[in-house]
Amino acid sequence: MRPNEIDMFFKSVTSINGIGPKVADLIARVTGRESRDETKIVDLIYHVPSSLIDRQIGPGVSHMVDGAVSTVRVTVDSHQAPPRGRGNIPYRVFAHDETGEISFVFFKAHQSWLEKSLPEGEKVIVSGKASWFNGQASMVHPDFMMAEDKAKDMPRYETVYPLTAGLSLKILKKGINEVVSTLPDLPDWIDKELAKKHSFPSYKDALDQIHHPRDMADMEPQAPARRRLAYDEFLAGQLSLALVRQSIRKLPGDPLHVKGILRRKIVDALPFSLTNSQNDAIQDILLDMNKDERMLRLLQGDVGAGKTIVALAAMADAVEAGGQAVLMAPTEILARQHHASLSKMAAAAGISIDILVGKSKAAERREVLERIEDGRAQIIVGTHALFQDAVIYKKLLVAVVDEQHRFGVHQRLRLTAKGVAPHMLVMTATPIPRTLVLSAFGDMDVSKLTEKPAGRKPISTVSVDRDRLPQMVDRLRVATADGKKAYWICPLVEDSELSDLTSAEARAEELQRALPDVPVGLVHGRMKGDEKDDAMEAFKRGDTRILVATTVIEVGVDVPDATIIVIEHAERFGLAQLHQLRGRVGRGDEASSCVLLFKSPLSETAQARLNILRETEDGFRIAEEDLRLRGEGELLGTRQSGTPGFRIAQLDAHSDLLEIARNDARYIIETDASLSSERGKAIKMLLYLMRRDEAIRFIRAG
Repeated sequence: MRPNEIDMFFKSVTSINGIGPKVADLIARVTGRESRDETKIVDLIYHVPSSLIDRQIGPGVSHMVDGAVSTVRVTVDSHQAPPRGRGNIPYRVFAHDETGEISFVFFKAHQSWLEKSLPEGEKVIVSGKASWFNGQASMVHPDFMMAEDKAKDMPRYETVYPLTAGLSLKILKKGINEVVSTLPDLPDWIDKELAKKHSFPSYKDALDQIHHPRDMADMEPQAPARRRLAYDEFLAGQLSLALVRQSIRKLPGDPLHVKGILRRKIVDALPFSLTNSQNDAIQDILLDMNKDERMLRLLQGDVGAGKTIVALAAMADAVEAGGQAVLMAPTEILARQHHASLSKMAAAAGISIDILVGKSKAAERREVLERIEDGRAQIIVGTHALFQDAVIYKKLLVAVVDEQHRFGVHQRLRLTAKGVAPHMLVMTATPIPRTLVLSAFGDMDVSKLTEKPAGRKPISTVSVDRDRLPQMVDRLRVATADGKKAYWICPLVEDSELSDLTSAEARAEELQRALPDVPVGLVHGRMKGDEKDDAMEAFKRGDTRILVATTVIEVGVDVPDATIIVIEHAERFGLAQLHQLRGRVGRGDEASSCVLLFKSPLSETAQARLNILRETEDGFRIAEEDLRLRGEGELLGTRQSGTPGFRIAQLDAHSDLLEIARNDARYIIETDASLSSERGKAIKMLLYLMRRDEAIRFIRAG
C-alpha cells in the first residue's frame, strides 16, 4: 500500500482549482503521460521551469536585442487608433527614451484601457519581447505596462515552463503554485551526513526553490535544490535496478562446465579471425557462466563489431552442457535475419536453430513449441513470442536479448517469472557512455567490442547542402546503373502542412519519376509488419535498387551489397542516430559512402554533429559527444523506450551524484533490503514519487 503521507501527490490534476479535463489533457501531453487519468499532481510538481526571464530595466530602446525580452523606461508620445471598421489594422502607441523611439502594437485593442495604461506625456515601464524591422523598434502586446512609480510591483524574474499548443503559462503556473504551497513535510530519505556535506535542502524546500528561483544562479544545474532533486532521481533509479538485480540473483544460476568443443568448431570454420575484443568478451562471458551466480552482462558493440558471433559462442556452450539457449530480437525482421546468419555459422558444429515469431503458421508454431518442450530445439531465435506462457523450455541455460534499450529493465524479468533462471546476455548496438550505462543498466557487468572485424572498409562521409539535391539524384543514377544499391532516409512518413521536411512517400515518388528505369522501394513505421518485411526482402533480393525509408531501418537490417546511404535533413537527427543509420552500409567488402543532406543555415550544435560524424566512425566517441551536445534524454530514444528519462538530473552535470547514488543503493540493499527501517520507509515514498512501483513489488516478493 502507498503510504498515506503522499496521497495528495497522486490525486488527479483535475483536483486543482482552474484545471478541467481539457487543460488536464494538455498537461498529460506536456508531462509525457499517456492520458489525463494517468496524470497526477506528482507529474506537475516535477514539471520544472526551463528558463527565467529577467525583467530588470535595461539600458534603453536602442540597446534592445531583437527577439529577446526587454524592459524599458519610456515617455509616451501619442496614440494611433486604427480607422473605424478596420479591425485588421493594429492600434499603435508611440514612445521614446534618450536612446531612441519605439512603438507598442496591439491587435483588437480597447482604446480606453490603453489610454489609461499608457497616458500621453507620462513616463511608464514596459516589458515584453522586442523586435526590430527596418531599423524601427517595436513590442507587440507587451507583458507588463505600469506607471514609473509602480516599477517595484513588477517581478524581477519570471519562470518559463515547457508548454504545448493550447496550454497557457498563466494557468499552468497558477496550478503549480497552488500545489507547491500545500506540500507536506516528508521524512527525508537522504542520509543526513550526505545531505549536510552537499548542502542539500529538504525535499519540500528543494521543490519550492526550483519552482520559485530567486535569480539565475538558482536555475543552474549546480544549484543545491537542483542537485538535491537530481540525487533523488538517481537514487530511485539505482535502487530499482539493484532490486531487479537482487530478484534475478535470487534464483541460482546453472554453472556451465564444458570443454567448449562446439564453440571451437564454429570459430574455426569462420572465414575470418576474431578480434581481440571479441575474444576478451567471450572470456568474460565464459567466466560468468562458470559461476553459481547467474550471469547478467551487457555486451556493447558498435555497428558491425561482431556481437552475434560472441553471443553464439555463449549459446554453443549452453547446447554442449545439454541445455537450450534463446536469442530475442525486438522485431520479426531482425529475428529472421539472426536466424539466417546464426544457422550458417552454427552448421559447422551440427547445431540446428529454430525460429519462433508472432506470425509463425499454426502448424509450424505447434511443432516448434513441441521441440522446445522436449529439448530437441537447442537454440531458438524469436521476438516477444519467446516469453509467452505457451512456451515451455526443457532446460533453458542462456538467454540473449538483442537491442536491450527497446525492451526496458522489467522485461528481463519475464523469463525469471516463468521460474526459469538462465544466464542473461544483453546486446546493444548503441554505444553508450559510461554514465548512461550506469543510469540505464546500473545492474550489469559490461563488455565492449571496440574493433571492427577484419575486411570492413571505412565509410566515406560527406555533408552536402540540400540545394545540390539534383546532383545527388544524378549520382544515384550512375551508381545504380553500375549495379549498386542505396538507402535514402527521410524524417517523416507523409507530407505535413506544419513541417517543411520532405516525407518518405513524396521522396519515393520523386525519385521514381527522376529515375524511371530504377525500381524504388518504400518502408516506414506505419506499414504493417509483413509489408515492411516484404519491402526489405525486395531490396535485399535486388528487385528494388533504392530503398526510401524513415528511421525504421535504423537497427540491425543487414543488406551487405547496399553501399550508399543518403540521410535527408541530417541536421534534425541526433548523432547516435546518424551513426546507427550510417551503419546500414559498409557491411560488405566494397567501399561505402554516407551523404548527409542538410538545410542551411545550420545551428552551432547541428554543425558540430555533422563535423564529428565526418571525423570519426568510433561509436563510443560519438556517444560521448552526443551526450555532451544533447543530454541523455534523447540519446537512447524516447522515454517510452525503457530508459530513464530524467526530469531534473542531467548526466553530464550530475555524474558525481550518480556514482554516490549507486553506492548508496548497494548499501541500502545490503543493510535494509526489505526497506523496513525509518529511512527505508522514507525510501519507499521516494520510489512511489518517482513512479517506480515496479521496484516496490520486488521488495514484497523478496
